Amino acid sequence: MASNKLRIAILGASGYTGAELVRLLSRHPHVQIVALTADRQAGKPASEVFPQLVLADLPNLTKIDEVDWTGVDFVFCCLPHGLTQEVVAKLPAHLRIVDLSADFRLTDLDAYATWYGHAHLAPELQKDAVYGLTELNRDAVRKARLVANPGCYPTAAQLPLIPLIEAGLIVADDIIIDAKSGASGAGRDAKLGSLFAEVADGIHAYGVASHRHAPEIEQGLSEAAGKPIIVNFTPHLMPMSRGILATIYVKLAPGATVDKLRAALADRYRDEYFVKVLPNGTAPATRHVRGSNFVIMSVHADRVPGRAILMAVEDNLVKGASGQAVQNMNVMAGFAEETALEQLPLFP
Repeated sequence: MASNKLRIAILGASGYTGAELVRLLSRHPHVQIVALTADRQAGKPASEVFPQLVLADLPNLTKIDEVDWTGVDFVFCCLPHGLTQEVVAKLPAHLRIVDLSADFRLTDLDAYATWYGHAHLAPELQKDAVYGLTELNRDAVRKARLVANPGCYPTAAQLPLIPLIEAGLIVADDIIIDAKSGASGAGRDAKLGSLFAEVADGIHAYGVASHRHAPEIEQGLSEAAGKPIIVNFTPHLMPMSRGILATIYVKLAPGATVDKLRAALADRYRDEYFVKVLPNGTAPATRHVRGSNFVIMSVHADRVPGRAILMAVEDNLVKGASGQAVQNMNVMAGFAEETALEQLPLFP
């Protein structure tokens, strides 16, 4: 491999987000994957854990404490919530990091302790972490050492809502977010609620009024509004492997119209490669973004006067996780932002 390539380590590589990072980065012309960690799978060839990537040139899986950090430039952390803080705190200072867990997303450490059940274990790092919603925080991401990659639901919710709040077109404290996700959002570990018989042929709400993505969404909306915002957010699990559909109900601000909302979003994302706003009368579907890093959104008039309905779809494993992580790495490293992410959605 060329010596000028960015040398990548993926920690927690055996999960869905780790596997998706390997898939995307294996075709990135400017990086080389030099370390893959997965403690329970340590010592195995990558192709044994990822048969779909058998043609990729990948190192064997190893344990984190066996990685030679002198040969690494950039780290993706795909470790469980709570574990990443301690691991990142011990990494050498020369490494730049994108963390896909929730460990560095919340700037309020008391809020983190409330929602995640323990005190933050690396508060000195939290103050320097940058929230990596790329389209809305690109300049800060470019200069960051540590980027907190957003959650899947918060990405789908904040991309349509923040521009409208900043433009004063919707009432920020009257927002309802009804979001639906594929089962891969629950991770790869065996869980009762993720079994085929529990997911297939039905739909169910979970984390009702208690999902940990709620404070993350509210953090971004509050910053946009300049005041504390609380939203009604309910996630649902769908019988599909990938995808998120967020249906968002909002109240129009005085003088605002549905056409103004659509125009504001179209203008905000006009030059963005990965965010597309549909014309009037068209609604997005999760199959329109499957396997891609795109977010497609739309705006609709509600039957209730003075209200509107926003829709946004994404692949929860790509733009909702690993794809946005690669997008952030591209920004941090000065690569073209769409590098290794240009693939169009899979259909059907």
